[in-house]
Amino acid sequence: MSGPEIAEDLREIGRTGIRVPPIGIGTWRIGGNGEPDLGMDERWEELLKYGVDLGMRLIDTAEFYGAGHTEEIVGRVLRKVGRENVFLVDKVWYTHLDRDSLRRAAEASLRRLGTDHFDLYLVHWPNPSVPLGETMRAMEELVLDGIATAIGVSNFDRGLLEEARSHLSKVDLAADEVRYSVYERDAEHDLLPYCEREGITLIAYTPLAKGRVARDPVLRDVGSRYGRSAVQVALNWLIWHEGVIAIPKAGSEEHLREDAGGMGWRLSREDFELISRKVRG
Repeated sequence: MSGPEIAEDLREIGRTGIRVPPIGIGTWRIGGNGEPDLGMDERWEELLKYGVDLGMRLIDTAEFYGAGHTEEIVGRVLRKVGRENVFLVDKVWYTHLDRDSLRRAAEASLRRLGTDHFDLYLVHWPNPSVPLGETMRAMEELVLDGIATAIGVSNFDRGLLEEARSHLSKVDLAADEVRYSVYERDAEHDLLPYCEREGITLIAYTPLAKGRVARDPVLRDVGSRYGRSAVQVALNWLIWHEGVIAIPKAGSEEHLREDAGGMGWRLSREDFELISRKVRG
């Protein structure tokens, strides 16, 4: 049993009409943590290019990663593979959410990336010290000015997501990026149903629970029936939801190949429900 193959497994981002593969590449700790680390730049560039070549054409980064250095690495990858071949997701840090700071941060990120626009630009974390309306209006201006094709948020619960949308008049939010895996399923309580109903993409970060899924006996058992690894089953379980995209971090060529193998096929409903019942945090 290998599971039904899917000829073209693409998902729409929000209601933008833009379709991307359901598994992308996360870049946290690539090029540094909160500070730049230049020691492995060539290696990281090779890995990201390899991931794009495998079909994971969505790259997720943030100005906070490596204090901007991660964006520089991603920018060099964009030039190697062709900007048009990558769906670029970037995030503005929570200290830059007033109108002027947000615009400056976006422009600085674009300079580091060497591009003139984001495909999707997200508020990385909410900041109660800055009026949400001010932030959302500044984000909306980025779309109207052609700096971002679409906008969204990250780490917003349903209540904050609804509030954020209420401040927009010309553009809607396309995505909410949150922690979500087979073990961490808070998003399922009300955020995921809301996003599915409203046409908002849920982007799942830490989808492999920092490697924990690889050792799960239920995921391994299900995978054995499909000729797939536990990691691939865990990713396929996430993207079984039409409105979910997963962004595992690039770690090695082997990991990227395994991650890419999480798409292009589909768990049966029975196995999806079995995993939902039996695998818990």
